[in-house]
Amino acid sequence: MKKEKTNFILKILNGLSIGVIIALVPGAILGSLMKIFANNPTALAIGQMATLAQSLLAVIAAMAVGQAFKFSMIDTGSMALAAFMGSGAATVSPKGVFVLNGPGDIINIGVTLVIAVLLIQLLAGRLGQLKVILSPILLLAIAGGLGKLLLPYVHSITTSLGSAINDLTGLRPLIMGPLMGIVFAVLILSPISSVAIAMAIGLTGIGSGAANLGITTASFALAIMGSSVNSLGGTLSHFIGTPKVQMANMLSKPKLFIPIVIVSALAGLEGALLKVGGTAMSAGFGFSGLIGPLGAFATGTTNLFLLLLEFVVIPLVLAYSVHLLFVKKLHFIEPMDLKLPEAD
Repeated sequence: MKKEKTNFILKILNGLSIGVIIALVPGAILGSLMKIFANNPTALAIGQMATLAQSLLAVIAAMAVGQAFKFSMIDTGSMALAAFMGSGAATVSPKGVFVLNGPGDIINIGVTLVIAVLLIQLLAGRLGQLKVILSPILLLAIAGGLGKLLLPYVHSITTSLGSAINDLTGLRPLIMGPLMGIVFAVLILSPISSVAIAMAIGLTGIGSGAANLGITTASFALAIMGSSVNSLGGTLSHFIGTPKVQMANMLSKPKLFIPIVIVSALAGLEGALLKVGGTAMSAGFGFSGLIGPLGAFATGTTNLFLLLLEFVVIPLVLAYSVHLLFVKKLHFIEPMDLKLPEAD
């Protein structure tokens, strides 16, 4: 029973993670890059498309969750309707016009998906040939309605939490910077989406920068410590892609978190001292897709040399230092502990 509950939660979280990657990454990368071209019509059009895509987060997440639970297309599509209603991505203006407001509340999308999945499982085999008609109606009205009803309360909680974290980070950067670095480095190596959490709480400013530096430095550390047993592609995938490729090794060998906690705390401290910034949209990505550096660039660090120092030089020095200490000198960690599975 406990395993089934864990699998249920992981399927929801993984669906949200996939939705975040597909819907938000284009906007995070293209949105920053297109600013370079100022008012160029093509650049503006591309930026607008990437922004519009963010509003489909709930729909894409629902499709991913439906596939994970092996639901039919009818149920999956119906769940997508419900998730979109519960996301708050669209609101009605005083004039009765629908207005898109970005991706919506990620936590409430997850809550709505949980309600929708349970409802689909409850109705399984009970609708007969009327399923194609009743499933969209029931999912939209019940799951979507409950999600919409809960939205203001869930959003209020997450917004308050985010504001508290951002305020505390501003007041106590030397404490919160390292803490954000650690938390997000650990999150990126777990089944939980670091980006979804950052978006949910609206992590901005130094908190966002510290989170990205923690992830970046953890990525470099894992890549370097396992470089002798992994291929070049596998080594590069840690920071060009995501350090989540090490999730299985990290969870099966918890001692691997010790050097990661150390370097991510120091990286977070670096972010606080250098006042590295970021946005809620960029937080949680680290070096992947250059989203972390682009977020810092967009929020104040416009000096390219300083950006290189913050996101490459210092993280590499920290990463190589723990490699020398934990792998070469203490032999506390063996490179084989970080061996990635061979690609098919």
